[in-house]
Amino acid sequence: MVYGIVVILAAMVIAMSIKIYSLKKSAREIADEFADRLHTDTNTGITITSSDKDMCRLAESINEQLKILRREYLQYHHGNTELKNAVTNISHDIRTPLTAIAGNLYMIRKTDELSEIREYISAIEERTESMKQLTEELFRYSVIVSDEGEAVREEVFVNQLLAESIGSFYPVLTEKGITPKINITDTRVVRNISSSDLERVFSNLLNNAVKYSDGDLEITLSDNGEITFANTAKELSSVQVEQLFDRFYTVEAAHNSTGLGLSIARTLVERMGGSITADHYDDRLMIRIKI
Repeated sequence: MVYGIVVILAAMVIAMSIKIYSLKKSAREIADEFADRLHTDTNTGITITSSDKDMCRLAESINEQLKILRREYLQYHHGNTELKNAVTNISHDIRTPLTAIAGNLYMIRKTDELSEIREYISAIEERTESMKQLTEELFRYSVIVSDEGEAVREEVFVNQLLAESIGSFYPVLTEKGITPKINITDTRVVRNISSSDLERVFSNLLNNAVKYSDGDLEITLSDNGEITFANTAKELSSVQVEQLFDRFYTVEAAHNSTGLGLSIARTLVERMGGSITADHYDDRLMIRIKI
């Protein structure tokens, strides 16, 4: 009887020892792999040799946290790179007109000819207006991204708002030699969204077409409410199209824009619960909005 109890206790001790050894081994594996994952650029998760349910659950939980950590790191890294590019772009955009202004002021001091002075002043006014546009664009962007309040929603007749937005830009478009082809469905498209936000989106997309279209523009509103802005853009590459909605990205090196227009459009569309995408096919750029 006593011998039997001793055998059972011995077996239990051996089993517990094996269990403890296995748990300690799994803990070391988790600790070693966790340290490795923190210093290695990899998507591979932690793996353990143990089949213990609790240790497996711990490894899975850590893997989920590692995924979140990596995603946040990539977002930080992308944002940091974006910020550096933004500083470079904005510095260039501001320095160029400032250099021109300084040069024209210098020439004004060197001449007494009234006609020349007027030309220099006109050039200064033009550069000053360019800087004003840049700073206003930055201010609008900062207001939009910092506004965490809920936008006022209302029933918006999308057909009418789109037609009005196109009408307000028509003189600017025709001045650039662009006669838009407009296809707005007769089906009444109504959405419960912010009217001012959608109007800003249309304005930014039309402004983008004015700057970068090769001379054509087709705007469509389908029965299901999908809105497309399409124009020829032979100079665009597929890589550039993927970056169009990035903050501060600009297609060209010399410009009077911070590149925030499409980024603002994306922010506003997503805030309304919609999506905005860009495709480039057969030299045509198509920006598609779904709300």
